[in-house]
Amino acid sequence: MLVSIIIPVYNAEKFLQDAIQSAVDQTWVEKEIIIIDDGSTDGSLAIAKSFESENVKIFSQTNKGASAARNKGIREARGEYIQFLDADDLLSANKIEAQMTTLGGKVNHIALCASVPFMDETQPNDAAIVHEWFSEGSTDTVDFLIKLYGGGYIGTGYGGMIQPNAFLTPKVTIDKAGFWNEELTLDDDGEYFCRVILAAGGIKYADGCVNYYRKHNKSANLSAKNDYKSLKSALQSAILKTQHLLSKTDDPKATFAMGRNFWEIYFNIYPMHKDLYIITRQKAMELAPDFNFTPYQSGVKHILSNIFGWRVVRQLQHLKSR
Repeated sequence: MLVSIIIPVYNAEKFLQDAIQSAVDQTWVEKEIIIIDDGSTDGSLAIAKSFESENVKIFSQTNKGASAARNKGIREARGEYIQFLDADDLLSANKIEAQMTTLGGKVNHIALCASVPFMDETQPNDAAIVHEWFSEGSTDTVDFLIKLYGGGYIGTGYGGMIQPNAFLTPKVTIDKAGFWNEELTLDDDGEYFCRVILAAGGIKYADGCVNYYRKHNKSANLSAKNDYKSLKSALQSAILKTQHLLSKTDDPKATFAMGRNFWEIYFNIYPMHKDLYIITRQKAMELAPDFNFTPYQSGVKHILSNIFGWRVVRQLQHLKSR
């Protein structure tokens, strides 16, 4: 069975060669690698073309964003399974083979594996592999998302972040879920894989392989951005994920889980963009009005928030940063 590895690229010359090599080195023989250069202005396209072969295909487009690049990859893919790989990340050589073995030819399940984060200038395999709560797999994808979004408030050890490369997904499930939302920039992967998980019949976990996820310093990391466009995207993604999940269940735990997320987004936005945080607070109050949101757990900020409320502390933080 053919696996299509889709790599979106934008100005990633520092890391791209290693990322592509980790795809080439996959022990699963039946694979194709699809690299989409999204209008890079550095040497990324030249690096990609150095790998070009019968099974490594290169496509170029004007800069449209990572989601548009992934959608181009999906359209070009011939495989029965899809593996996404960010241009600065790595896969263990047996990643796809281990997950394909775990799936055993099933096309109604998706596969997961452990993700190991590593910082720039460090060796990815230095970090210990931790098998989180989702290593048990799941036959109930709604329950899986409730645990993922509800976190420790739903049960001990739940929550966390599942990095997109950790999945291996049958193409039939990709087709059910649809394309990536090209209007989103921040948490586009969260919204997309919410749909993918709900479109799947279950989740199987392969414990003998690893997805290595590179973490950059905050100034370089998209997820650390607090500009208006990024925060608006995070809000829109949360709204869409709520719609996706609550269309499948009326479980109060699902409603609470999504409301808790809106409280956290409200905290991240406040007090910078009033139009966004007003909408976010409305959603938080609608879904989890009784949630005791306490973002500061210790130290001076905790003491001040107990006296004045967390919004006052957040305003002081904002003034200091300016």
